[in-house]
Amino acid sequence: MRRLKILTWHTHGSYLYYLTQTPHDFYVMSKPDRSAGYAGKWGHLPWGDNVHDMPVELVREHEFDCILFQDDLQYLVDQYTYLSEAQQRLPKIYLEHDTPRDHPTDMRHIVDDPNVLLVHVTHFNALMWDNGHTPYRVIEHGVMVPDIPYRGNIDRGLVVINHLQTRGRRLGGDIYMRVRGKISLDLVGMGAEEMPGGLGEVFHHELPAFASHYRFFFNPIRYTSLGLAVIEAMMVGVPIVALATTEMSTVIDNHVSGYIDTDVAKLIGYMDLLLADVELARMLGVEGQRRARERFNINRFTRDWSRVFKEVAM
Repeated sequence: MRRLKILTWHTHGSYLYYLTQTPHDFYVMSKPDRSAGYAGKWGHLPWGDNVHDMPVELVREHEFDCILFQDDLQYLVDQYTYLSEAQQRLPKIYLEHDTPRDHPTDMRHIVDDPNVLLVHVTHFNALMWDNGHTPYRVIEHGVMVPDIPYRGNIDRGLVVINHLQTRGRRLGGDIYMRVRGKISLDLVGMGAEEMPGGLGEVFHHELPAFASHYRFFFNPIRYTSLGLAVIEAMMVGVPIVALATTEMSTVIDNHVSGYIDTDVAKLIGYMDLLLADVELARMLGVEGQRRARERFNINRFTRDWSRVFKEVAM
């Protein structure tokens, strides 16, 4: 397979970092102010040489093999603002990161075009969207995590969510506060300091080692896509306690590789067990780590993406 030139946007930095492990060249749209969606090759992630900053005003001067959209504005506005007419006719992929917002089952996806390939990041997401006439594939997450041992020496749970204060019930802000009234929890992520127990942001490359010291990882999210932070925690053997919703119900085998339930009171009871027994936490974490390595390894992820790029652009 020849090396492709792929134009895309900086929508979810950690996902983009993992995506760029695929052996192609990625040109990432940027604006001088590095505003949301237009950060380009920027920030604290260790970008590879195959990632190129692509100022929006220079896009028309370059040749690409494929356009990879990642949100509605890019598809509805940017392609007509920054791309030439010839570039607008290039093969197109729309990478959908999220679950439908307006209605969980009846929301039609913004892309309704048999000539565009829609890629979902979980099977749950693909199930919930009305994909219309657009062909779609599912490429599950893949991550790279250093070989860090689980320690579990901090008798607390860790929650990793960006801007939880402003994202409300969907991301489980109320559940976090309810559980924190009974269980010692720390929250990290962008804007975390706005919530009780919030410690602020931990850089992506530092998060696995940071999480390895906590007794367990708690995911209070009701309805969204599967978070990379959950998978990264599993990769270092941190046991997961989570709501049994969305794709999470297929990721954790209850009482084997972690604890999941829709009854928050039961989850609090499981947290008490883990805080009282570090060896139980270690046992669950080992099984979760094994399953995460099988399902979410970076080699499988890049193979899946390479197949899609070949299908669309070659």
